[in-house]
Amino acid sequence: MNKAVQSTIPAEIEVRGGRVHNLKNINVNIPLHKFVAISGLSGSGKSSLAMGILYEEGSRRYLEALSTYTRRRIKLGAQAQVDSVKHIPSALALHQRPAVPSERATVGTMSEIFNVIRLIFSRLGSPVCPNGHRLKPSLEIAQAMSKSGDEMGVLTCPECGVKFNAFSAEDFAFNSDGACKRCQGTGRVRELDEEKLIGDENLTLDEGAVASWHLPGRNFMPQVAEQAGVRINVPYKDLSPKEKNFVLNGPSKKYKMDFVSGTGRVFHDFNALYENAHEAVLESAKTSKSARAQQRINEFFHSSVCPVCPVCHGTRLRPELLTQLAGGKNIAEVTDLTLGELEQWKQKVLSELPTNMGKMATAIFKQFDDNLRPLLELGLDYLSLSRNGNTLSTGELQRIQLSRTLRTQTTGVLYVLDEPSIGLHPDNINGLLHVFHELVEQGNSLVVDHNIDIISAADWVIEIGPGSGAEGGKVIDQGTPAELKRKKSSLIGPFLNGKARIKVRKTSSKRAASETNFTVSDYFNLKNVTATIPTNQITAVTGFSGAGKTSLILDSLVPALKAQEKGEPLPKQVDNLDTPLKSVVSVDAVPVGKSTRSTVATYTSIMDNLRRLFAAQPAAKEKHWTASYFSYNNKQGACPNCGGTGIVTLDIQYLPDMQQVCPVCNGDRYNKKIQQIKWHDYSIVDLLNLDVRHAIPIFKDIPKIQRELKLLDEVGLGYLHLGESTPTLSGGEAQRLKLVKHLNRQQKTTLFVFDEPSVGLHPLDVQVLLQVMQRLIDRGATIIIITHDVNLMVNADYLIDLGPRGGRNGGRIVAQGHPTSLIHNPKSLTTQYLAEFVSRFQN
Repeated sequence: MNKAVQSTIPAEIEVRGGRVHNLKNINVNIPLHKFVAISGLSGSGKSSLAMGILYEEGSRRYLEALSTYTRRRIKLGAQAQVDSVKHIPSALALHQRPAVPSERATVGTMSEIFNVIRLIFSRLGSPVCPNGHRLKPSLEIAQAMSKSGDEMGVLTCPECGVKFNAFSAEDFAFNSDGACKRCQGTGRVRELDEEKLIGDENLTLDEGAVASWHLPGRNFMPQVAEQAGVRINVPYKDLSPKEKNFVLNGPSKKYKMDFVSGTGRVFHDFNALYENAHEAVLESAKTSKSARAQQRINEFFHSSVCPVCPVCHGTRLRPELLTQLAGGKNIAEVTDLTLGELEQWKQKVLSELPTNMGKMATAIFKQFDDNLRPLLELGLDYLSLSRNGNTLSTGELQRIQLSRTLRTQTTGVLYVLDEPSIGLHPDNINGLLHVFHELVEQGNSLVVDHNIDIISAADWVIEIGPGSGAEGGKVIDQGTPAELKRKKSSLIGPFLNGKARIKVRKTSSKRAASETNFTVSDYFNLKNVTATIPTNQITAVTGFSGAGKTSLILDSLVPALKAQEKGEPLPKQVDNLDTPLKSVVSVDAVPVGKSTRSTVATYTSIMDNLRRLFAAQPAAKEKHWTASYFSYNNKQGACPNCGGTGIVTLDIQYLPDMQQVCPVCNGDRYNKKIQQIKWHDYSIVDLLNLDVRHAIPIFKDIPKIQRELKLLDEVGLGYLHLGESTPTLSGGEAQRLKLVKHLNRQQKTTLFVFDEPSVGLHPLDVQVLLQVMQRLIDRGATIIIITHDVNLMVNADYLIDLGPRGGRNGGRIVAQGHPTSLIHNPKSLTTQYLAEFVSRFQN
């Protein structure tokens, strides 16, 4: 390339005046065609720079280049609050929490490998004629499958001469033509729990004895049953067997009756269709669209795993499709293989093909290999193609996303990855780094949120801080990892050079006074695994993705404790539960609340106490304003222009909708009359605009409010404003906010389960989280941490490592005990990495 031309090619993205969320008008240059890591405390502004500016601007500008017609059908992001962003490529993002797939998605469909396998069976497979004669793979079969119209797939059996239609690639799709008729391609059937159909047999039908008739649109069923001759004014238990059978199983039939609607309107000679107690649930399940309705409906089904479909036996496919073979296996047997076993099957298929099919087979299997290779590099070899997508962990979902990205072999794209190491064992980090470097070598740019091992391998690091919230939002340092190791101002430097203090709590090596013991007999890859959880200690459950951590704790122990608390039977896979624990709390990092109406004050009891405080002021009493007037969710208190949201959305016809601060209330949410009521010269808006630390002394005489403010400050959230919208909080902030309500009470019989609690957290944030956990331990709680983070492992009292690998090579406890003893005598890959990590910080 001409040197003069080369020198004009931009080498950096130039961001000027970035003000997204808490960013303080920052100016920063991000190297192009490099692997860049952004580091900072939780809430410092890392994601605001990575996602809020780089991704939003990169994706929006690309989409703006499309036609107006196309743009109107794609949801464009709003323009970021930034003065200018120069030289930014088209951007793609891999989010921290990918959407959970439906029950119809499998690893095979999500990775698109199943599409290629369907093609292999159609073109390279061995079909069977109606008389049972098997045809060997041949070019003639492949050619027949390539024809169109009525001639497609028509074969003649060389043995008996019968003509028949072979199965096409579309026939093998369980989400289409190939779906089993009994389960509609899901592989499992849901069974109604008969005991839940009748809520209370002491009630009459008119009083609501039939629980399933409480579902929407079924509240008039007692009156229909009365038209059919069933008594509705006697307790259900006193009905005759014939009447009970009609309630439960009566035929769907229309009855002419007078019907009174909920508004009082009378319909004469109304043809009401009767739905028995069973049909009320089944029909509701078919027609209800909302998630809330489906949640209510699911309560009527058995809570245990749905039984395997008796027709397809879980394969999802019509049974006749399983007669066709490729490589000596039917398509269900192939999808039950793990990704790591597919290469061996591929070689078997190729060995059975005639030489004249070599060119076609090479072309098909190239696509097969291109789909498979990145999945193996990302450490997903243990997953089977038939594994349900909704059973995958967040990290597994994100890596499948990443594999699709790598497969496209794009050039000139900015990839913004939010915590790509979620769910990754330390041993898999090298494979992830290889993928990163491959993306950069293809001519792309890469920006990631942070993990110490990933930061160490980056080409460039940008630190945002120095603190969180209002105390963050500045670029405090940048440079290569080697340079940051030497900078005293760097917050991440001590964790790169080994000078940081990694042990922040005193762990106990003594055996606990009591323990929880339980056995998981047969669940996925767990076979008769017995685990011990010490009481009033922190237990880290570790291991490779797919080793069985989620199956052991979240799918077995947690449901067992919940069932025990309700007096219900234990999950069928759990045996010999012996525990002093009475309740369980699962704490995840999912943001709190779904709308901007949810704030720090409303999530805690602070808002309720504020409303009562203002309603008690003389000026409010004089106007007869109750506490409801001081809620921005009620019309009495809300700004009439924005309805209490503080923002208005403008529809700009050919541009994306624009959100801006409400011009009437200036984002304060309340109408002007409410703001005239004062307490100590503060309006309710003034108080909601305060951060927690500044609010504490103001409420020194209001114990109920001050107590919660102090708890928020103690868990490291003192910088949050009381009116701050909770859906915008980072994962670490959301996690600590959820814990606040548990810190002011004794927890001697409570188990707290944290699933990957350090996701998105700076090592200094992890130390704050550990101090919060210690507060729970001091109140008698028992804690389990499911984690891959060695920072958390070294601060645990007990460690249970599952493995030795994932999938079929996992499901066993390979090491357990106090982390210190396991470091001195490593028994697994996890404890080897833990030992190496501790040795780095011997200072």
